[in-house]
Amino acid sequence: MFKNLISSNLFSSSHLLYRSLLSLGLILAFVLLHRFTIYILSRSEADPITKYRVRKFSAHLLSFTAFILIFLLWSTSSGQFITVVGLASAGLAVALKDLIVDLMGWIFIMVRKPFALGDRIEVNGIKGDVVDLRSFQFSLLEVGNWVGADQSTGRVVHVPNRYVFIHHIINYNNGFGFVWNEIPVLITFESDWKKAKKILEEITQKVSLHFSEEAEKALRKRMAKFMIFYKHLSPKVYTSVQDSGVLLTMRYLCKPRARRGTEEEIWEMVLEAFEKEPDIDLAYPTYRIYQPEIKND
Repeated sequence: MFKNLISSNLFSSSHLLYRSLLSLGLILAFVLLHRFTIYILSRSEADPITKYRVRKFSAHLLSFTAFILIFLLWSTSSGQFITVVGLASAGLAVALKDLIVDLMGWIFIMVRKPFALGDRIEVNGIKGDVVDLRSFQFSLLEVGNWVGADQSTGRVVHVPNRYVFIHHIINYNNGFGFVWNEIPVLITFESDWKKAKKILEEITQKVSLHFSEEAEKALRKRMAKFMIFYKHLSPKVYTSVQDSGVLLTMRYLCKPRARRGTEEEIWEMVLEAFEKEPDIDLAYPTYRIYQPEIKND
């Protein structure tokens, strides 16, 4: 009996060592295979986005395959396999709750595609361009914050995937690829506001004409997916009155990353046009003081 016990223990130890070595061998083989894939990609002439997607797909596929093979290796029977799965699931649900939700968020992102690589999004007050998608987090190249007109700050923000379930996702690109931008121009009450409005209308038509044509084509494609209806895509200038003058607001379509460029182009054209018109002046906050006349007795 004692001899049988020793033999059983030796067999168990050798079997355990065999499984451990085989598991390490599988992990090493998959790591080398992934490195080889990266090497092949580095020597290919594909564009960076294609390389990135192939590298990510390779990493996810190899990791999943290695996990399944090692899991099956350590499960000697179907009953033991089910038991191990049940215990592992219960343990993971308690200890790794956030990571599991992050993984579910990654699956949601891959399947439903609320955003894709390169999209500009805003989530939980964080705005940026999606530069990386991983199993547990996605990364944004931050825009805005202390930098004006949605320009990049240079910081990379890592966001947990579970945010797609608990926060609103604002996608700048997934609608129909354009956003409405407005530029307010305030002129004095004494200015010829009708002439100024006509000048602004001509400027916005000139700058946003090609954007409106592209937007109309994109809108037709998107109408089957989203209930987006715009009767007019052409730019418009609205008139209102403020304390310091007449406010003319230019509203036009532009691409999300073109806001600052189009604003600069429009403002330069506005300043040059108004400079030639003596009866049009930009307004600014002013104060008028009325001093009562003092009568000398």
